[in-house]
Amino acid sequence: MTLQQLEYIDAVFRFRHFAKAAEYCGVTQPTLSAMIQKLEAELDVKLFERSSQQVLPTSIGTIIVNQARRVLYEAKQLKNLVAEEKSSLAGTFRLGILPTIAPYLIPRFFPKLCESHPEMDVRVVEMKTDEIKMAITNNVIDAAILVNLDNLENFDISTLYFEQFFAYVSRNDALFSHKSIKTADLNNEFLWLLDEGHCFRDQLVKFCNLKGARESKEAYTLGSIETFMRIVESGKGVTFIPELALDQLNEQQRSLVRSFAMPIPTREIVMMTAKSFVRKSALNLLIESVRQCVHSRMLKLNNTEQRI
Repeated sequence: MTLQQLEYIDAVFRFRHFAKAAEYCGVTQPTLSAMIQKLEAELDVKLFERSSQQVLPTSIGTIIVNQARRVLYEAKQLKNLVAEEKSSLAGTFRLGILPTIAPYLIPRFFPKLCESHPEMDVRVVEMKTDEIKMAITNNVIDAAILVNLDNLENFDISTLYFEQFFAYVSRNDALFSHKSIKTADLNNEFLWLLDEGHCFRDQLVKFCNLKGARESKEAYTLGSIETFMRIVESGKGVTFIPELALDQLNEQQRSLVRSFAMPIPTREIVMMTAKSFVRKSALNLLIESVRQCVHSRMLKLNNTEQRI
């Protein structure tokens, strides 16, 4: 039995697919399948039920994978402890990030980080909040950039920056003539909002007491901020954008941006890890890289803003 075999069964368990698991592990499918079959023969149990449509773990397979994850975690911790003692940045660092943060933050710091520290192998994956919490708990990722919400007490968090929300208003909309937007102005609007499960949406719906999003949801399911911006630019409705998105707008797009009246809804962006996380050198480098790439005024909450 080897750690490599345990990594393979963990990957198959997560992906429910041998080819995808093999790709994730960086090996061929026949190699992965052969190693898993050897482990099954050694343990004298069947770990997965294989069919042409899906791969499902057996009951004993689920128990073994859960134990394998604990073994892999402890083995990884040994390497991490040594790396931290040497203040080493080498090795793979898996970073989760919300899809509503990634397009606006990653281009600001990630290329420079890769250039300045080629020894650091950072791999970024976009996830929703619930997926991030599960991935950190299961040691699938090392850290994540997300919004500070309730129920994060079981994790360690460090504030990165505070980011205001802005309205993005089509020229055909009555709100286009407003210099700023009050929450009461939004209730009769055609609002383009993300689906439930996105904290970006949930925060705004709660803060603004929004009631007018159902019609747009029926018109477009599973949209993105960028998709909704293009629709607004074409002359339909209102959507919302985060502050870092402003730097990516041209002059014509900036004319569609409207700030909120005070208090301005603001989200707190944080770096999150498990409480047992030990690679502090790599983590602190990431935290400082992010903080240095945003405007200094975003590093603290000011008295015109309200964290939501």
